Amino acid sequence: MPRPFRLAAVLFLAAAAIVSGACNRRRAVAVPVPAPAVANRDSIDAAARARTDSLARVDQARRDSLARVQAAADSVSRMASMRTEAMRSAVMSPIYFDYDSDALSEDARSKLDAKLPFLSADQAMRLRIAGHADERGSDEYNLALGQRRAAAAKRYLAQRGIADARIEIISYGEERPAEQGADESVWRQNRRAEFEITAGGGQPGTSGS
Repeated sequence: MPRPFRLAAVLFLAAAAIVSGACNRRRAVAVPVPAPAVANRDSIDAAARARTDSLARVDQARRDSLARVQAAADSVSRMASMRTEAMRSAVMSPIYFDYDSDALSEDARSKLDAKLPFLSADQAMRLRIAGHADERGSDEYNLALGQRRAAAAKRYLAQRGIADARIEIISYGEERPAEQGADESVWRQNRRAEFEITAGGGQPGTSGS
């Protein structure tokens, strides 16, 4: 092949290669970039509901836990109140005496025994025992009789481990009758010793009569 023709052929092939490369580059640039996926609205709503439900369950569990704690605290408080009432009822229960006597009956001893566990458990508890008499007899005699009755109750408790210093006694004789009247059923209620908590054992109070 003559030289001019060979040169023209080489130039032609080179031009073709350049055109082909340019076309390839154009085709590469022209490839579209995929658009980002658009989230499904139903999926977003479902996720939001799930999160709301989860928060609601956590909040409900917290409220339930607090309610259980409060119920337990209330139960403990009720039990403590019941124990306090039982203690006060036993300690403040009066005892009764036969006519013109300061001897402790079996019933009186039983009531005094019921006071001992509470007095032993609460060393801060202090008592005042008030002796009473019915209206028969002189004022002076009944004051002395009331004093003997209170002393008999104190002595019984002291002999069973309750310190003397924790118990004071007083007599009202016939001055403070529990019942009004002039027959044995009334006098029986007035021949008594009453117990007042002066310290410890909750708020101080007096026994009813």
